[in-house]
Amino acid sequence: MPLTINPPPQRLLSAQEIAAWQAIPAAVVSDELNRAGAMVAGIKALAPGMTFVGQALTAQCMVADNAALHYALTVAWPGAVLTVDAGGFLGNAVWGGILHYAAKKTGLAAVVVDGAMRDAAEIRVSGLPAFSRGVVPTGPHKAWGGAINGPIQCGGVAVSAGDLLIGDDDGIVVVRPDQMPGLLDRCRARIAKEKETLARIDKGEKTVDLVGLPPADKVGR
Repeated sequence: MPLTINPPPQRLLSAQEIAAWQAIPAAVVSDELNRAGAMVAGIKALAPGMTFVGQALTAQCMVADNAALHYALTVAWPGAVLTVDAGGFLGNAVWGGILHYAAKKTGLAAVVVDGAMRDAAEIRVSGLPAFSRGVVPTGPHKAWGGAINGPIQCGGVAVSAGDLLIGDDDGIVVVRPDQMPGLLDRCRARIAKEKETLARIDKGEKTVDLVGLPPADKVGR
């Protein structure tokens, strides 16, 4: 499989546009996307408290091979989220401490791998968020190709270069450009509504009533 390097996304969001999403939880975004756009539960942060927002720099690897990821860092832009389709394979790590160090120097916002990482202890304290399907000590090969900035899947979700990714302790949600209009305002409104719900619980109201559930004897009928 030859290595293909496609052009970067045509529009990069400004620092201000990215910052506006920093306070929005991934779960809220997924709710406003009709419970869609979230990667599977297997894609998790290597340490609690890792959060990020940024646009996808996509990479597809041959299973157990990470040559494409080295080349991806040569075309990365500051604030990019390197989003990797490594086939979900957990027998070999395609990402480790040296690449992670280089990624931080490049200015990436995060690294997400649908596959395995290694050197987890280094990565956890690096300050650069890292999410993966698993951790294994076995290293990668560098004999094959791949594709950069092309369409991929990661965690069961289609991802294109330039898509917005939001990650936190719950996982990662992907937002396509066509889904962006009005989404931030809807997320903020949902957060405000949830705060109001908590206040009503403090006053003694029950969640059964707050979410509009029927009497117990009517459930399932």
